[in-house]
Amino acid sequence: MKTSYVASALAMSLALAFPVHAADAGKNAVVQEAPLRAHLQFLASDLLEGRGTGQRGGDLTVAYLEAQAMALGLKPGNGNSFRQPVLIAGVKTQPADSTLKLEAGGKPLDISFGKDWVFSPGDATAVHNFNADLVFVGYGITAPDEQWNDYKGMDLKGKILVMMVNDPQPTAEQPNRFNGKGLTYYGRWTYKFEEAQRQGAAGVLLIHTTPTASYGWSVIQNSWSGVERFQLAAGTLGTPLQGWMTDDTARALFTAAGQDLDALRAAAEKKDFKPVPLAAKLNGEMKAAVRKVEQFNVAAVVPGTDPKLKDEVVIYSAHWDHLGKQGDSGDTIFNGAVDNASGSAALLAMAAEAQRVPARRSQMFLWVAAEEQGLLGSAAYASSPLWPLTRTAANLNLDSLNFVGATRDIGTQGSERTELGKLAETAAKAMGMQIAAAKPDLAGGYFRSDHFNFAKNGVPAFSISSGRDYIKDPEAAKAKAQAYGKRYHQVSDEYDASWDLSGMVQTAQYTLNLGRLIANAAKLPEWKAGDAFAVPRN
Repeated sequence: MKTSYVASALAMSLALAFPVHAADAGKNAVVQEAPLRAHLQFLASDLLEGRGTGQRGGDLTVAYLEAQAMALGLKPGNGNSFRQPVLIAGVKTQPADSTLKLEAGGKPLDISFGKDWVFSPGDATAVHNFNADLVFVGYGITAPDEQWNDYKGMDLKGKILVMMVNDPQPTAEQPNRFNGKGLTYYGRWTYKFEEAQRQGAAGVLLIHTTPTASYGWSVIQNSWSGVERFQLAAGTLGTPLQGWMTDDTARALFTAAGQDLDALRAAAEKKDFKPVPLAAKLNGEMKAAVRKVEQFNVAAVVPGTDPKLKDEVVIYSAHWDHLGKQGDSGDTIFNGAVDNASGSAALLAMAAEAQRVPARRSQMFLWVAAEEQGLLGSAAYASSPLWPLTRTAANLNLDSLNFVGATRDIGTQGSERTELGKLAETAAKAMGMQIAAAKPDLAGGYFRSDHFNFAKNGVPAFSISSGRDYIKDPEAAKAKAQAYGKRYHQVSDEYDASWDLSGMVQTAQYTLNLGRLIANAAKLPEWKAGDAFAVPRN
């Protein structure tokens, strides 16, 4: 990326903080492409060094977002400050200094860190010693809504829990159990770690297979081996040990422990499954380098115009972070232009219009930190909200926006869980669009974006994504969109001045329009009865 791009982007973004509109534009909030493009170009520039968590580029990004919010005349979302501190622990496992080993049948398994298994502390503690029994707990799920409990009949305090990822699979008799082919939150590895902590376990070892995880072992290796991982440093922490093992390692472990892994997997598909103690232990010392890092969410507010409804808020969110600088040679900057300079830039362009044409309820523009590290910024916000969740109407999240071109449809998967589904259709129809057909959520996408931390706490929430019915040159547009897969989380995710941003502007406009419908509605939207997240707002 050229340095001239940086200078021109910054100049343009400042010049266009208050865009000029046609005389009749005062009646509508119309998202402008020029400021959106300028913000996108700057946020994705080399100057911000990939907006890494705990890195200089992340600090620069926060300062930029804060300055832009001030320039737009937005109100600080945290008292007199636009910043909400998020205390994060950086953890880097030190396998060479650790003596941790799995033992079965009285003998240690011949396995190596990275190749066969990975582990890390889940509680931001540098040193742990283990002498703990292993217990197989099937899928590791407690789901009252499915009348399912993999932990029944056994006290698992201090144990190392071995479990599968994903959900119990649908059957001919129960084709819709655990959402049929779609993944539920119970199937996500994050849930498995959370539930193990609630059970008082000393640790978790997940069994990896590519079909159940939806990605290969290399993804685990890249995320857990030789890199710093981040977790929240305050609140409810995880179990002392969190980790994964390959399917081959699991088979060797179960065989040495006198168990048939395939038979236990089959048993775990049934509701009457009970935990199975293994003749195996985790022994030794685990060491990690741990540091504390203060990061920031950036929150800016457009106050509502209604004397009563202004005390309620609609929150638009996007994560400002990406993967930062990594490596020592070649291109070391993971610019994250699409993921997620696009969403962050869109929020700035939307905020300018919301400020110019406010709604009855207040509107918050929230740029969250450390999404790439496990939705940490949004989790921190949800646990210590700047606006009471009981008075938060909805959260509309933007992540990786359409850089290809305008579409006839828009993605709102997850909106159907709540009364937002009807409003989403209304907003689309008003723009001459339709809601994109829903697909089975095989990889659990609903649970992997920042909106989910709001949903877990009772706030109707979902992410808005690009449609797939491209207006201009559909086949070429689809090919261009699909080609992004090779750039995802790579140094090649860079801004391109030739991008057609009509689709990005369209998505931003749709999101603002939907938010304004919510902000001007007579009452707060609710979850549909019976949905797993239909709980009172905390």
